[in-house]
Amino acid sequence: MVQAVALPRNEAGIAKALQVLKARFGNRFHTSPSMLEQHAHTTTWIVNQPPDAVVFAHDTNEVAEIVKVCAEYGVPVIPFGTGTSLEGHINAPAGGVCIDMSEMNKVLAVHAGDLDCVVQPGVTREQLNTFLRDQGLFFPIDPGANASIGGMTATRASGTNAVRYGTMKDNVLALEAVMADGTIIRTAQRAKKSSAGYDLTRLLVGSEGTLAVITEITLRLQGIPEAISSARCSFPSVDAACQAVMTTIQYGVPVARIELLDELSVKAANAYAKLDLPVTPLLLLEFHGSEAGVVEQAETFGAIAEDFGGNGFEMTTSTEERNRLWKARHEMYFATHQLRPGAIGFSTDVCVPISRLAECVVAAQAKAEELGLLSPVVGHVGDGNFHTLPLIDTSNPDEVARAEEYVSWLNDLAISMDGTCTGEHGIGQGKRPYLERELGPAVKYMAAIKAALDPDNIMNPGKIVPA
Repeated sequence: MVQAVALPRNEAGIAKALQVLKARFGNRFHTSPSMLEQHAHTTTWIVNQPPDAVVFAHDTNEVAEIVKVCAEYGVPVIPFGTGTSLEGHINAPAGGVCIDMSEMNKVLAVHAGDLDCVVQPGVTREQLNTFLRDQGLFFPIDPGANASIGGMTATRASGTNAVRYGTMKDNVLALEAVMADGTIIRTAQRAKKSSAGYDLTRLLVGSEGTLAVITEITLRLQGIPEAISSARCSFPSVDAACQAVMTTIQYGVPVARIELLDELSVKAANAYAKLDLPVTPLLLLEFHGSEAGVVEQAETFGAIAEDFGGNGFEMTTSTEERNRLWKARHEMYFATHQLRPGAIGFSTDVCVPISRLAECVVAAQAKAEELGLLSPVVGHVGDGNFHTLPLIDTSNPDEVARAEEYVSWLNDLAISMDGTCTGEHGIGQGKRPYLERELGPAVKYMAAIKAALDPDNIMNPGKIVPA
């Protein structure tokens, strides 16, 4: 496992805070080792750094109460949603108190006429869309995992629909949050636009719990499309598939999703989901619109794909077939582990301008082969974002070193192409070394904002900026 840096612990303060919180929250206060381990990093290969206690909060006032106790004694606060983040966001490198938001899971209001809703942070993506379905509405951000809305907001999540509907920053209208001193604030009203002061909403979206604990989110919604069609097409190479993606985007075809699977990923999907896709690079697409519009969009893509050697193009409006294909895509993390049983998949992502996509993906494949790594590639390639998943034997130090070299090289490559070391995973602990390479002196001003809003560094310390 990759070691995460430990930070100095405030042993006396932690002991006092835990005593107060135990007396206050009773059976919603937990210190069992198994519970603590479950509330630290459990995904991929960053070492688990558990908190000293977990408290299940039920409302904003309780969150404020917990934060005030922690602020009084100088104890770290780590918010927790569903634990699906990938870069060590929920680790507790200095110990402290984890606030589990999963029981704050109510949809508080739906304003169908305004196309927005208000939810607590523990509401999950799937739960919200099930709740909205009978009103003809849906929330489009789909990172794959059934993540909590609070966690998605904190990490500025995106996913398969981002090429059409944007990311969380485009779909959050307002927030309620508890600041480092326990003060409860609202960042905006429900108006669709505002010029009222600093944009605190977008400051907190993507702040990964380092500035505040998000306790309520007002979201922009979409109407469920009249028609949805999916398409798939195989290509002779990853380069050809990426060239087809670039041309599709440049032509202005309004795709809702356009996903890449390389040969390894297709092989894994076939075995895991019992599909019979040709084992060559594959694009999965989805189109939203009118009955005629989705057919026209799919046909336009089919013509573009043919120019780049695409074959086996198939379109469907069958809900069952669409769900089958997208379920296979969403389960890719688990499917790829079949390629090397016993290995741990280290999921990492980068994002580059669409014009550099083919070059970056092909280079990533070549580098993995050069280093002797089995590393499937999948991607939300409509916006230049893709993931690699080196499958690693973590008991082999040489292999771990090669994987670390690969990830470092890939992050640097993306940055050199005017891209980013992370399109959607966030910084957390895992990507922190690359943030300054990407943004330079800007990181110093991020640290200044952190120091101004959280002078005692209790809000999820050790993430994004230097401790």
